[in-house]
Amino acid sequence: MAVSANLGEGNHAIVVYRIEGMQQTALLKLPRYEQPVDMHWASDTRLLVAKGRLVGSREKPVATGEIIATDFDGRHQLYVFGYQVRKTGMDRGFGVIEGFPPVRNGHFYMRHLAANSSRSMLYDMDAERGTSRLVADIGKQDMAFVLDPGGVPRFSFGTTDDNLYLLYQANAQGKDWQPASAGKSGGKFVPFAISADGSEVFATYSTDGGPAFLVRSDLAGARRTTLASDPFGSVGDVEWSTAHQPFAATIANGRPRSVYFDETSVAAQEHRQISSKFPDHYVTYVNHTADGNVTLLYAYSDRDPGTWYLFNRNKATIEPLLAARGSIDPARMGERRHIRFKASDGLELDGYLTLPAGVQAPRKLPMVLLPHGGPHVEGDQWAFDNDAQFLASRGYLVLQVNYRGSEGRGDAFERAGYRHWGTRVQDDLIDGVRWTIAQGYTDPDRICSYGASFGAYSAMMVAARAPELVKCAAGLSGLYDLASFATDSDTASTSYGRNYIARVLGNDRNEWRTSSPVHLAGQIKVPVLLAHGEIDKRTPYAQAVAMKKALESAGNAPEWMSVPGEAHGFYKDENNAAFYRRLEAFLARNIGTTKSP
Repeated sequence: MAVSANLGEGNHAIVVYRIEGMQQTALLKLPRYEQPVDMHWASDTRLLVAKGRLVGSREKPVATGEIIATDFDGRHQLYVFGYQVRKTGMDRGFGVIEGFPPVRNGHFYMRHLAANSSRSMLYDMDAERGTSRLVADIGKQDMAFVLDPGGVPRFSFGTTDDNLYLLYQANAQGKDWQPASAGKSGGKFVPFAISADGSEVFATYSTDGGPAFLVRSDLAGARRTTLASDPFGSVGDVEWSTAHQPFAATIANGRPRSVYFDETSVAAQEHRQISSKFPDHYVTYVNHTADGNVTLLYAYSDRDPGTWYLFNRNKATIEPLLAARGSIDPARMGERRHIRFKASDGLELDGYLTLPAGVQAPRKLPMVLLPHGGPHVEGDQWAFDNDAQFLASRGYLVLQVNYRGSEGRGDAFERAGYRHWGTRVQDDLIDGVRWTIAQGYTDPDRICSYGASFGAYSAMMVAARAPELVKCAAGLSGLYDLASFATDSDTASTSYGRNYIARVLGNDRNEWRTSSPVHLAGQIKVPVLLAHGEIDKRTPYAQAVAMKKALESAGNAPEWMSVPGEAHGFYKDENNAAFYRRLEAFLARNIGTTKSP
């Protein structure tokens, strides 16, 4: 078993264990601020790793396009592909692990995005020797491939820099690529797997920008059958059987639940039975051994970061292997309760209330509004949330709202947040606060807003737009000036990023100004805490400095925490601990709680 291990302070490693006795066979330390973003066994003994670069603890690692391989014991390490090495017949570029042959033989399929052209190509790569063979060339930029069980590419899909969705289909030999559609009814058809006999395709499908549901159809996109759907949100992850076929999908609105494609199938009955052994948790399959006898499980909950287990079918045993964060005691954590409410314009929104441990019926509690970052990312979910649980453990009710612009409810819901970062998105958060007050859950005189990155932006914007609602505002690694973000951030350093900024923010600099906290500091009358890493490139340190100066000029000097050597969120334990102590004391002074940690 291969594990990505966080060693602390931006250091990561790949650890390999023999399952029996969990005996370590290899420990491969990566350069600081690098982390695996994808790992697979190319054979019984050969491990394949796609590398990523960390940009801060508040952001997912960014794939670098580099792929390395190693034996299970750490020997025979090979830099398979990346910008450092040029292979015969291949330009330097960006590599993505795309799939594997039916029988793992040390080979894998790699999607290659050339650095000096606008073509996506698929190669058969040898993870032992690093040699390659061209399999497909779609002639379009950044297109993913879907392979049939025989390893033949049949579909290719992607999105242009202008966010136009493209779908292509090949013949049975993986040749003659032609534009494809979702059938006569139109819609967005995104394939992800081919059936075992090669005659059908599994895909997500949506119409009119609505939530995506999961379908199965023939390869022409006709005779489509819906396997799982939810009118409120898109279908989530898929569960895979030992035969490498999807048998269930996850509906993730609120506590996750499985939708089985065939309730009577062996796979469905088995998964249901295993899940019953983990009450109050959600159980998902990570992967299976080639013979189908052993399965790696992951069980998690709103209060439990999760544990990996080994399920042996022959022995009928389930044994724990590793805990994600073993020092967390779920019994001391708070319930995350799913909520739905109507925004002021009538649109139904959802979110989560995290309750202090032991609280069943919240009444007049001090509350922290905790907007998620992004903003155009997957919204808050039922799983364990570090910030929410920290705040709940200090006696606060925590409100998280999946405002429009969040992913997970279809393209139209996400687009509804475009060019409305400072207006409608903030109104959704404000409406959520007012809803909790109307329910009697929170004390209207003890509410604070706090967030990180875009969440910090929202924390300040809510304080400026609805000063009567919040008594304080705190921001970590925040975005405070849209014009500066559009020119000086690492997002603005690539053509893809610049197109993203133009799409979601527009080009009206006056709109940017009226939607930037740095220009609304005079409207923020409550105490403010600002914390920022000095080498942050996602929301550069200059943003926090500008916000600090603007508040000082308005006569509201903030509490200030400037951290050298940290980027977009903190990696060092001592810096994280120091920040949370500052946040805890800040909240206690301004909205108070008698709860002790």
